[in-house]
Amino acid sequence: MPDFEIEDKFDGYVAGIDEAGRGPWAGPVVAGAVVILDRNLPDILLNGLNDSKKLSASKREKLYNALLEQEKLGKISIGIGEASCEEIDSLNILQATFLAMKRAEQKLKLCPVAALIDGNQLPREFPVKAKTVVKGDAKSYSIAAASIMAKVYRDHYMAKLAEKYPYYGFEKNAGYGTKAHINGLKEHGIIEGVHRKSYKPIQEFLQK
Repeated sequence: MPDFEIEDKFDGYVAGIDEAGRGPWAGPVVAGAVVILDRNLPDILLNGLNDSKKLSASKREKLYNALLEQEKLGKISIGIGEASCEEIDSLNILQATFLAMKRAEQKLKLCPVAALIDGNQLPREFPVKAKTVVKGDAKSYSIAAASIMAKVYRDHYMAKLAEKYPYYGFEKNAGYGTKAHINGLKEHGIIEGVHRKSYKPIQEFLQK
């Protein structure tokens, strides 16, 4: 379970940062940044925050709403950053992810003294001092909160995209290469500005 042990090593407010959407064939990559200003949080967060991939969609949704409520109360600060599929194609997915992380940090209402970034890859020239934390969303409350924000925000984004483009199953697969997504590509082709042309499976459809 996450705790504040890593945050406590710094003198000042620390942002947790995590991403969602590196693997999908469509849509943006999204990063969440969260600073917990007041640790007197409700039990749903203190007992429920964890790696978003380990939680059900309904549980993630409840945590997401709880985090937004705490932001309204001034107990946490949240930043969301995106990098488009065009940026993914021009920069590559890793650099686009770093760009989304920088944008998320810059959306925070305060400047943290440091950022804890989930994983083992550190963005260059990050706006604040940054430290990587492997499996950080299972170790740090701040990163776990950022993980939830990024994942649910992106799922909502893809569900809205599905209303405009109903043939690919985005509301269920979030842009991953499922059977429904592949069938949509076979029948309707790629969506300009939505599909990642640099990804090999999409390139195969472009060549047909």
